[in-house]
Amino acid sequence: MAGMLRVPRSRGALSGFLLVLLGLWGGLIAFVGPYFHFAYTPDTAWYYSAGRLWLEILPGVATFLGGLILLGTRTRPVAMFGAWLAALSGAWFVVGQTLTPLWNSSGAMAVGTPVGSSTLIRTLEQISFFGGLGVVIVFLAAASIGRLSVIGVRDARLAERAVVVPASDVPANGPASDGPASDGPATEETEPVLSRRGSGSAVTTDDEAADQ
Repeated sequence: MAGMLRVPRSRGALSGFLLVLLGLWGGLIAFVGPYFHFAYTPDTAWYYSAGRLWLEILPGVATFLGGLILLGTRTRPVAMFGAWLAALSGAWFVVGQTLTPLWNSSGAMAVGTPVGSSTLIRTLEQISFFGGLGVVIVFLAAASIGRLSVIGVRDARLAERAVVVPASDVPANGPASDGPASDGPATEETEPVLSRRGSGSAVTTDDEAADQ
C-alpha cells in the first residue's frame, strides 16, 4: 500500500515546469513591465505597493513553489499539495481584484489601471497580469491533480518494486534445489574408471577390459 504513494517524477514534470515559469511571470511582470510600457499605473519599474504584494507577488511566489514541488517530488501526497497550492494561487490571480475592495475601503491594495495606449493593449495587460494568467495556472494545476489521482500501470510497477521480501522467508542455506541432495563427494565406486590402452585414443571402462 505504501508503494502506491510513489509516482514517477515525470508525472508532473511538464506542468511543474510551466507553473514555475508562470509564477515567475506573475510575480515579476509588475516590476519589469514598465521597461516595455506594458504595466499598470504607476508606470514605474520596480515600484512596490501593498496591492502588488497581495495580488501579484504572493500568488506568484506560491505558484512558483507549487511548480517546484511538482518538479522535484516522487511522493503522491506532496505532489498533490504542490498542485493544490498552485491552483489556489491561480484562483487568487483571477478573483483577487474583485474581493480585496470588500475589506479594503481605503484602496491601499489597489494595483492601478492598465497603461496601454489602445484598447487591445489594455485588454492584453488585464489578461496577462491577472485573469488569463490565473486561468492558465488553474488549468495546469487541475490537470496535474487529475493525473496524480489516477493509479496507473507504472504506479503499480513502482509499488511492486518497493515490496521487500522479509528475511525470514529466505532459507538460511539459500534456495532449495529441485534434485536430491548429495550426501557427500562422489567416490570411485560411483564413478566409472576410465583407462587408456596403449597409446591409442580408444577409451574403455574396467568392465569392458575384463571381458576382453
